[in-house]
Amino acid sequence: MITDPISDMLTRIRNAQMVKAKQTRIPTSKFKLAVLEVLKNSKYIKNYKTSKKDIIVELEYPFTKPAISKIKTISKPGLRIYKSSKKIRKVLQGFGIVIISTPQGVMTGKQAKQKNLGGEIICEVY
Repeated sequence: MITDPISDMLTRIRNAQMVKAKQTRIPTSKFKLAVLEVLKNSKYIKNYKTSKKDIIVELEYPFTKPAISKIKTISKPGLRIYKSSKKIRKVLQGFGIVIISTPQGVMTGKQAKQKNLGGEIICEVY
């Protein structure tokens, strides 16, 4: 069985927010930390801490509602989606973000467009 660690991480965050949990645990990896850093900088999560095996993600609830209303995996192990900087589109007319893995690291679609970088589309968050 092929598992997608990024889809698993996003599902854990989505499920934790559905039950209004303050935090959730995710198995650690450098790529997940990079994605979480983008989510933190975009104010979709409060913070995250690493332990030996897990990442503890503190979820954000502004105005008692989850900060993330929808989180959608785009690129999957069986079907990778790549876009050039010109083809990166806005999510919800700029109210959401798209997370992209570029040669210069993981960043939002807006940052990638500014740096004229394309890459693998990881997920959309709004």
